[in-house]
Amino acid sequence: MDFLHTTSQSDLGVFALGLVIAGAVSGLAAGVLGIGGGIVIVPVLYHVMAALGIGPGVRMHIAIATSLAAMIPAALAHVQNAKARIAWRQARIDVVAAVIGGAIGSAAAALVSGSVLALLFAIVALPVVFELALDTRIGIVPPAGRSFAGLMSLSGLVASLTGIAADTISRCLSRLQDLEGDQRRMRVRLSALFVAIAATAAFVIAGWSAPGLPPDSLGYVNLLGFALIAPVLLATEPAGAALAHMMDLRRLRFVFAGLIVIATGRMLWDAFT
Repeated sequence: MDFLHTTSQSDLGVFALGLVIAGAVSGLAAGVLGIGGGIVIVPVLYHVMAALGIGPGVRMHIAIATSLAAMIPAALAHVQNAKARIAWRQARIDVVAAVIGGAIGSAAAALVSGSVLALLFAIVALPVVFELALDTRIGIVPPAGRSFAGLMSLSGLVASLTGIAADTISRCLSRLQDLEGDQRRMRVRLSALFVAIAATAAFVIAGWSAPGLPPDSLGYVNLLGFALIAPVLLATEPAGAALAHMMDLRRLRFVFAGLIVIATGRMLWDAFT
């Protein structure tokens, strides 16, 4: 069935507006705070689908899968701009480790309930807010050698369970700003790109015959959500970076932190009531 033919104009407008807002706020947050858009996309998309009556059994899975898919173009743009600075030999190990973690996380996400995924998202998202948005530093010591590949694997696992970008997870876990130059930063971004691609593919396969999916879905990935969020996210991220230089960054951090905490808390309440 066609989504346009099975949904009223008012509901379609709410859905489209919610998706555009999710993409815009995510892009601004990425530009201002340097965090991946998933931390905003997932709760906003969850609430939009709840307003449209999409079942709780698939709501969180769709939000995570669509978030990961929507971040691919922006991640690809980052990697394309920095490909000349990437140490490809070392990066291959990181990518493989991250993809393995992402595949395990996607398989686990397909097996658990939406309530469990909402709880996992909240457990991960709230420390990310306090670390990045409030500019605190609770990360572990930056790893080296094989332990760095282990970090990439863990980041891929968590990203595929929550829809939050793997590079955001890595930054919190390892104090990425303290790592050697921007070489490892580029490797982390490359790994995050492949995690998003691999996890998106896994969610497509896992949700291929899932009951209760809205029309225009490819497995758990909602194609309309991807089509509206991805370009807005890509377009607004530079505006967020410019905004960070024009306004009080500390105040902006508190604003975005408040929005994320409220949206995540409301999502958690909805998932368990």
